[in-house]
Amino acid sequence: MMTTVDPSSILSTRNLIDVGVQADDVRRRMHGIRTTFVRIFEVHTSAVPSAIPSGVVAGEFRIVGRPANPDAAVAIAEATAALAKNHAAQRKELFPPTTGFSLVELRAISGTDAEFMSLCKQLRDAGFESIAEVALDRLDDADDAIIAAREAGLRVERLTVETLPLAANGVDPRVAIVERAKALQERVGGFKVFAPLPRTMSIAAPTTGYDDVKLIALARLVVSNIDSIQVDWPLYGPKLAQVALTMGADDVDGIAALDPGLLGTRRSAIEEIKGNIVAASLDPVERDGRFQPVADAGH
Repeated sequence: MMTTVDPSSILSTRNLIDVGVQADDVRRRMHGIRTTFVRIFEVHTSAVPSAIPSGVVAGEFRIVGRPANPDAAVAIAEATAALAKNHAAQRKELFPPTTGFSLVELRAISGTDAEFMSLCKQLRDAGFESIAEVALDRLDDADDAIIAAREAGLRVERLTVETLPLAANGVDPRVAIVERAKALQERVGGFKVFAPLPRTMSIAAPTTGYDDVKLIALARLVVSNIDSIQVDWPLYGPKLAQVALTMGADDVDGIAALDPGLLGTRRSAIEEIKGNIVAASLDPVERDGRFQPVADAGH
């Protein structure tokens, strides 16, 4: 068994079990068997609903898509926050946070640094709480923008990868991306979760499930200064997500907030995620978008 974290050796080895054991040991030292997940109600920038279906149970209302301009971003945030608060009031629950957008897209539609800071303050005043994504591969110099957003009152806590960059100077892009995550946390801090699997698949060089879970393990072994390693449930599927939980991941994103009821209660999204976690000999804990446990995870 390898005793030091050598990223290149981890990626080149064929002994996936050995790598998985190392990453799982780190994960268990940090979290035990506790495995968190969050139910997301997505609101698209192009189609903000006028009301929320009665069957929705969400720990986070997340805006997805790129707003056309700052005014559109604020309007969407305000409408989504109002929906979340009204829905929670009807259910007599603490309202879930309104999150969304990516740091790079908000920065791109803002113009100057002062305009970006102003946009972040307007979003905060509209009831928006957290920028959902800081894509490591899309923003080379993110430090100032992250600090500005936080100073404006927004949470910036989730690191993601849009597309794995090309190899540079002989460095494997997977090694580069996890080391970038660790370095960014060292510089600005405040990140609670890192989702290392790319959200956009390469058509020219698609990864395999073997590659994906090895990247999860690499992230857990290298990025020791970020609390949670996350896997996306709808993007990568229940089976890979379940394996990832035994390879260093401890948080699952994107569980559906509304179940259509087509497959019966036992096949609902909430029961499927809990069943997958339990089957991996882990303990499911539902959380909200503020990274706080939900009182009744079976609700």
